[in-house]
Amino acid sequence: MAKRTRIIEGTWNCTSCDTQGIPARHKVCPHCGNPRELTGKESEFDFGGVDAKSGKSLREGVTDSAALELAAAGEDWFCAYCGAANRGDSPRCKQCSAERTDDAKASVGRELPSPAQARPVAAPKKPLGKKAWLALGLLFSCCFGSALFSLWAGSTHEFAGSVTGTAWKRSVVRERFSPVVKTGWRDELSTTPPRMPVNGAGEAAGVANVRDCASRQRGTRRVPDGTERVCRTKTRKVACGTEEKCRRRDQGNGFVEEVCEDVTKYCSESYEDCQTETRYRTEPVFAQQCRYDTYEWKEQDRRELSGTDDRPRWPELPASGVDRLRREETYSVRVRYEDDGEKEHVLEPGSEQEFLTWKKGQGVSLTVTNLGKVEKVVPR
Repeated sequence: MAKRTRIIEGTWNCTSCDTQGIPARHKVCPHCGNPRELTGKESEFDFGGVDAKSGKSLREGVTDSAALELAAAGEDWFCAYCGAANRGDSPRCKQCSAERTDDAKASVGRELPSPAQARPVAAPKKPLGKKAWLALGLLFSCCFGSALFSLWAGSTHEFAGSVTGTAWKRSVVRERFSPVVKTGWRDELSTTPPRMPVNGAGEAAGVANVRDCASRQRGTRRVPDGTERVCRTKTRKVACGTEEKCRRRDQGNGFVEEVCEDVTKYCSESYEDCQTETRYRTEPVFAQQCRYDTYEWKEQDRRELSGTDDRPRWPELPASGVDRLRREETYSVRVRYEDDGEKEHVLEPGSEQEFLTWKKGQGVSLTVTNLGKVEKVVPR
């Protein structure tokens, strides 16, 4: 349908005599003769309310030719000499007869927001009841208390201490590349000959004599098990007639131009979305599991040495050409310090070089949290 246009006249309030609701066509107060000025509330027009749904003005449009002519005269301007408001098409100030100059300020036309764009007014909030305040208090206490505890627990203190002793343990294990029987999945077994090590290296386990294969469950899989029709309720927007929507533009002279038109209205509609979907079931997967011959390193002998407060040594253990020697080592350093009583902390160096930096009787500095966790130990 065609667009429908109306001109809506605003009103202003005189700050000199407090006259309210003066029609915009009056540039001076009809009660006291004071001209409308740019400053203060006189520069603001009230155009009345609008329908919340359509945005249409609740005021009647003006129809008399004088008001329509004034609305079409352009944006009002304010005299640079006396500050009075004047019609947009007037070359001289009606109040003081001064010519319109480049520094005369003008009102600016603008699009007025529709109800959908306007920020909704929040409903007054109900005061919180005792239960709500109690719940908020508990929540605050919980969160604030947890934060305070984390802060307290992470705080650290420095303590002086000393090394009370050191200890070490070293092992040498002799291993031999020995035949063993293992099981594996047939499709993963490839027959390859073993290779014996030379001086404890260069070996290959190999796979030989694959036998005694039997079907075993290897896992599960999902397989199609027919189809089924599945329907789900959904919503969609559909055209359901038309509705009037209006927009307004401030002309900058106390009038607004309102343009209304009928637009397509959309409503929510529920519908059933039905599709044929595949149904699945889980079934076991079987494969051939077999025994086979191979080789792996097995422990044949072990020698250990340990000591305290001395230099670590390796035990002696001979090995033939088909054997290999594997070494294991652990170290510990005991530290004692005072923190509300005598306490002990054990360091575990990762290498002999690190272990040898600590000596019995050596002074140390410890960084300890409020929870008693030792975060750092350095020599003094």
